[in-house]
Formats: sequence, C-alpha cells, structure tokens
Amino acid sequence: MNHELWTARNFRFLFLIQVPTCYHKMTIMQLDALFSLLILVMSVVVHEVSHGWTASYLGDPTARLQGRLTLNPLKHIDPIGSVFIPLLLYFTQAGIMFGWAKPVPVNPYNLRGKYGEALVAVAGPLSNLGLAFIFGLVVRLGGEVLPESFVHIAILAVVINIVLAIFNLVPIPPLDGSKILFAFLPYHLQNVRESLERYGFFIVLVFIVFLWQYLTPVIGQFFSLFTGISL
Repeated sequence: MNHELWTARNFRFLFLIQVPTCYHKMTIMQLDALFSLLILVMSVVVHEVSHGWTASYLGDPTARLQGRLTLNPLKHIDPIGSVFIPLLLYFTQAGIMFGWAKPVPVNPYNLRGKYGEALVAVAGPLSNLGLAFIFGLVVRLGGEVLPESFVHIAILAVVINIVLAIFNLVPIPPLDGSKILFAFLPYHLQNVRESLERYGFFIVLVFIVFLWQYLTPVIGQFFSLFTGISL
C-alpha cells in the first residue's frame, strides 16, 4: 500500500476553556498540539490496521505475516512522516499537522473479488469515520457530565478522524480514494493510473495548498452530524 497521508488543521474550541494569562494560553496550545499529535498517531494506526485486516479477510496474508496487524504504534510509525514532519510543522507554527505512516503491505493479486483493492482502500477511511462517530457520541451524551478537558480531547478526536477520512478519500494517488477510483476504471485506462501515481505526491501537495479549503464545509457537516455542535 502506498503512503497514507494524513492531515489535521489546528481547530480551536474557545468556548470550552477560559484562559486567564498568556502563559496559560501557551500551555493550553502546547497541550492541544501534544494531544492532536497523539490522536493523529493512534488514528492513523487504526486506519492502517483496518487496511491490513480487510486485506487478510479477502485472502492476502502479507500484512499479517509481517506483524502489521497490531495496534502497537511502533510497528506503523515512519520516523520522517510520523515524527519529524509533524514536529517541524508544530515548532514552525505552520497551523497544520501533516505527515504519513509506514504503509501496510498489500498484494492486490492475492485479494478475492474484482473490487478487493477498493474494499481494502475504503476500510481505512471507514475506520476513521467509525472513531469519529464513537467520540461524537461521547461529546453528545457526556458533554454535560464529563470534565471539560475530556470533552475537548473527544472533540479533537472527532475533527482529526473526520479530516483523515475525507482527506484519504480524495481520488489522488497515493490516497485511498485513488484505489477506489482505479478499481472502476477500464483496463485500457491503466496508463492514466500510472501517470497519476508517478506525480501523485506533488498533486496532493498542490491540492492541500489550493483546494483543501473547499472541503472544510464537508468536515463541518460531518462534525455537526456526529456531535450536534456546529463548527
């Protein structure tokens, strides 16, 4: 499986926390960044394991044989994409969290069914929507009784997992959406796939810079659906 890219904007929910001093504001921002990074890492681990489990169910044992069907983040973290790039973006105050995990290996020739590769691809985003739904229930049902700090973390988890799902469904290689799209392309258009995969990473960067903003309303709709709160 190609690199799974993940990204999450630095959302703030000022109605949750009243901060009296600049020092405390910096502390809250640092904690937000830390929790955002931890949630991102764990969410992308679930995303990757979902790819592997689905592939295993459909007949490809590659990920299982390589010990990748585990929630241990050490098995999935890419030193550059999962650690260095996010920390660099944080310390440079870029306002966006971006990176990638170590890809889960999948051999599409082992998969059963015509659309096996598409099913493996969609499993990742669906797992993130599932996590967003669960944490959304926490916000909906526990917002009045749980500590504000816990609700705040749950809100971050909802936003990050929605962003992960929507971003990965964009049909540009190496994102999952491209695997879903290619599964429905006729064979004579495979040269289109090869061209897109050759330049896909650069196309993704252009998309992030110039077009990602147009998907933020979709993120807001999902967030409201899961939590009952408007962004």
